[in-house]
Parts: sequence; C-alpha cells; structure tokens
Amino acid sequence: MSQQTARRGGAAWALVITGVAGFMAALDNLVVTTALPAIREDLGGALHDLEWTVSAYTLTFAVLLMFGAALGDRFGRRRLFVIGVTVFTGASAAAALAPGIDELIAARAVQGVGAAIMMPLTLTLLTAAVPEAKRGMAYGIWGAVNGLAVASGPLIGGSLTEHVSWQWIFWLNVPLGVALLPLARLRLAESRGAGARLDIAGTLLASGGLFGIVYALVRGPQDGWSSATVLTSMIAGIALLGGFVHHGIRNKAPMLPMRLFRSRAFSGINAASLLMFLGMFGSIFLLSQYMQLVLGYSPTEAGLRMLPWTGMPMLVSPLAGYLSDRIGGRPVVAAGLFLQAVGLAWYAAVVAPGVSYAVQLPALIISGVGMSLFFAPASNLVMSSVRTHEQGIASGANNALREVGGVLGIAVMSSIFSAQGGYGSAQGFVDGLEPALWVGSATVALAAVAALVIPSRRATPEASGEPSAKPESELVAA
Repeated sequence: MSQQTARRGGAAWALVITGVAGFMAALDNLVVTTALPAIREDLGGALHDLEWTVSAYTLTFAVLLMFGAALGDRFGRRRLFVIGVTVFTGASAAAALAPGIDELIAARAVQGVGAAIMMPLTLTLLTAAVPEAKRGMAYGIWGAVNGLAVASGPLIGGSLTEHVSWQWIFWLNVPLGVALLPLARLRLAESRGAGARLDIAGTLLASGGLFGIVYALVRGPQDGWSSATVLTSMIAGIALLGGFVHHGIRNKAPMLPMRLFRSRAFSGINAASLLMFLGMFGSIFLLSQYMQLVLGYSPTEAGLRMLPWTGMPMLVSPLAGYLSDRIGGRPVVAAGLFLQAVGLAWYAAVVAPGVSYAVQLPALIISGVGMSLFFAPASNLVMSSVRTHEQGIASGANNALREVGGVLGIAVMSSIFSAQGGYGSAQGFVDGLEPALWVGSATVALAAVAALVIPSRRATPEASGEPSAKPESELVAA
C-alpha cells in the first residue's frame, strides 16, 4: 500500500468516526421531543420535569463545550475524544435504564458532558487527518451529517418510541459508541494545541450562572415568581454571569474574551443565533407535544409532519450558500430569520384543538425555509468576524450560545405555556401554546433585527479593532 493510499484511508476513517460522533451528539438535541408524551406517561412528572429531560443535556453541552475543546488541546485530542465518547455512551445506557424521571434527567446531564468533550474535537481531529485541498469536501460531508441528525431527530425519536419504546432513542447510541472506541484509538492520530490553557474559573461562573437562571425560569410557574427559591436562584445566576463577563474582560486567557464583542459582526451574529435558537427550540418543544396530545398523531406521524420544518435545511441550505456568495451573508441570514418569525406567527394564528394539517403546513414550510437560510451563512459570518487565530474560540462561543438559546427557549416558553394553559384539556393546551408561539415569533424577529447590525460584505468587519483575515466570500467558498 502506498503512503498516499494510506493517507486517503486515514482521512476516510477520520470522516466516518467524527461524522458518526457528531451525528450522535446533534441527534440528542431534538430526538427526545417526540418521545416526551410517552416518557411522561411511563415515568410521570410535570412540565418542568419534561423541560429538564431536554435542557439538562443542552445546558451541560453548552457551558462545557469550549472547556471540552481546551481539554483536548491540553491533554490530547484523541485521548479526550475517546473519553467523551465513553461518557456519552455510558450515559445513554443509563438514560435507557432510568427507573424514574429524576434518574433520566441526571443521565441526560452526563450525556451533555460527554457531548461537550466529544463534539468540538470532531472538527479538529478531522482537520488533522484530511489534506488541506480536501478539507472543503470533508467539512461539507461532516456538516451534512450533522444537519441530517437535527432534521431526523423528531422522526427517529417518534418512530422508535412508537414501534419499540422510548428507551431505544438512547439505546441507539450504545452500539455506535462502542464501535467508535476501538476505531478512534486505531485510526485517529493524536494531536495537541499549542499553549492551551484551561479556564476553570470561567467555566464555573458560566455554568453556575446559567443554571441559576434556567432553574428560576423552570420553577417560577410552580413556586411563584416572588418565592425565595426563585428570586435567590435568579439573582445568583445573574450575579454569576456578571462575574463571567468581568472575568472575560480582566483575565489574560479567558474562555470567552469579551473584547471579541467589540466587533459589530461578532456581536450581531451571536445575538441573532441566541435569539433564533430561543424561539425555535421552545416552539419545537411545545409543538411536538401539541401534535400528539391535542391533534392525536402518533409519535411517528408527529415526526413526519415536522419534517417540512426540521428537514428543509437539507434542500435549501445549498441555495442559501450560493446566495451568500453572491450578495453576502447578512441579507440571507436576516431574511431567513424574518421568515422564521412569520412561520411562527402563522402557526400562532391558526393553532386550535382541531386544526387540519393542511392549515399548519404553510407555517411549517415557511419556518423551514427561514431556518435553512439562517444556518448556512451564519457560521461563515461568525468565522469572518474575527482574526484567524481566534476562529476556534469564535466558533465554540457561537455553538455554545446557540445551545444556551435552546435551553432558555424551552424554559421561557414553557413558563408562558404554564401561566396561560396546561395539560388539563385540548383547549387548555392551545391556550398556553398560542401566546408562547407569539413570543417565539417576536424573539426570532428581534434576532433578524440583530442580524441587520452586522456590517455589509463591502464593509471591513472588525474584530478587536483589526480586520478579519479572510473576506466572507472566501470563507464560504472554503
């Protein structure tokens, strides 16, 4: 076997290994949504328990994602990748075996820890294994696999729940993870980052702050917004996040340098990303239950009916990439966010206990097209808003803020749902869902406004007072 053939084989194995790992981590963001009614029926629990079955994963994933990347740079990327896969796989088995809702939530939190270690290292390991000339194609395949995971999450979750059991949405990860472990050790090369530092203080401040705020939002409807527990949690969370911002300003090597937010491009796209995921995740969390509990669809039918929304990026993202090459990413992202807002507003206007799927379909399609126009150019806007050596930090920060937006979206919109309605009847569910969707629509519309703050392609994007290393068009082409 020639050396060139060996290198091609190594790149192919790296793509398979990192693609499967990324698929598992991305899938578990939304795979639970269509299984929520079955989990509630089997394990019991109130709305706030169902929130935590999703948020426990996304919260630990969000706050530890950048720390996980730093661990890999410091102690070895392959070594930490193997550890991440091991933790994720073991936690998936624990979730499948959970005897109660509290144990399931705990297992989901540990799953998020594993994903936070595993996910950010997939791209660095893939980059190290693939020749520079082939990286564009490799990144495209990796991104498509992750997009497929997000799109198919509700459908896979619904199908397994209906035809086997909800536990199998977690058992699915176990054979995949077990297969990855020896392949990663044998087929991936070890590498480290130069001068990697661990920001333990920043990680603790961000984790504690976000947990405090989310806990207050989840408990508020049950305990009362003026209760000592809720107020203490909210105040402590805000104080800790304030400490995180101060740490990012004063520390020499923080997890997230606050100076990056001096760039209008970086601030605008990250604000848009957080608000977009806040409105989208909260809506999907409630709508997947609405389709089953109110409209009477089976879990599989609900997953299929969500595909015009969740699956649309597979069709429209190539067009979004083409448009961003031609006219720049800002107008494409802003248009996508406005369409997403229109789709949610449409859904809020037509939602009712007996509404037909034909009436819902335009809202799903519009939301799907809007989401598609956002995803493709957003990453390039993030990367082009900073200098070359800061792109890893910028990408990690954007991914973390997206996950934070998802956590906050579920908490905020569930609080609105609880305040205005509930699970008692079909009409009660709709009474809570409608105002939540209106808030989701307004939030995504605000994200579109934030996107318009981003400088146009003709303007020189600034990052910490210096121009970006590459124009956006070059990054899109790459």
